Amino acid sequence: MRNSRKFSKRMLREAGQGYTFMFPVIFTLGLFVIGPILYAIYLSFNDVQLLGGTSYEFVGLENFKEIFSDYRAQVSLKNTIFYVAIVVPSQTILALVLAATLNAGLKGQKFFRIVYFLPTLTSSAVLTLIFMWMYNQNGLINQLLKIVGLPTYNWIGDPAIALKAIMIMNIWATAPFFMVIYLAALQDIPESLYEAAELDGANAIQKFWFITVPYLKPVTSFVVIMGIIGTFQLFDQSYIFSGGDGGPNNSTLTVVLLIYQYAFKSLGTMGYAAALAIALAIVIFVATIIQRKFDKEESLY
Repeated sequence: MRNSRKFSKRMLREAGQGYTFMFPVIFTLGLFVIGPILYAIYLSFNDVQLLGGTSYEFVGLENFKEIFSDYRAQVSLKNTIFYVAIVVPSQTILALVLAATLNAGLKGQKFFRIVYFLPTLTSSAVLTLIFMWMYNQNGLINQLLKIVGLPTYNWIGDPAIALKAIMIMNIWATAPFFMVIYLAALQDIPESLYEAAELDGANAIQKFWFITVPYLKPVTSFVVIMGIIGTFQLFDQSYIFSGGDGGPNNSTLTVVLLIYQYAFKSLGTMGYAAALAIALAIVIFVATIIQRKFDKEESLY
């Protein structure tokens, strides 16, 4: 009994020391992550006035019901889902192809690794401004299309093209980041597998399809989940492209941009903006769960 009491005191002392060391991290997470999340949940159930005197009025689920009747919310969700459906597979495939190409032992592969990775090191705001200059009606992209005899487009002002222009830019900018992850994973594939496949008469495409792709399945799952989370949160490129209004004709309006507009550009809609943010978090969570269900690969997590 006496030994048990001493052991308990020692455990309490060790636990206290542990929590003392962890206190800075717990405090930071609580203040900057958990606290804002709980406050956003609280706001989503209230009609909030934060300017000219703070006031809260509990409205229950009214903010969430309003989402279903808000035309702009439906347009932004449609644009965001379309964006995710195109960008995530495209950037994943491009990253895998780039990584496999650079891992093939070609001359100058270190130089091309640096060149390919440069877009990832550049600020997204700067990249967007550069692409807006290239997308100008008399810009570089249209001049190149003219040279090869293809039709030119109003990349920024045409509602049918504007979101696709942002997609192209983001695929080009984010694929190199995932390429680096694939490159690291490719180093772990045993060379003996490729040698055995060569003895069986497999060509380069067959080795890539039947060895490389299956072996990289956990990494692909990670890349897809990160891609889904990142693309659902598209904001800065859309904001800069449209000047903050989601135009032309709401074609570049995304859910996060709409949340920003309701939260900071409209009076008295902070609660509704919080409800949109909570709904977006639920959509991302569900999409991630569905992807993991399809994949069945959890070894990386």
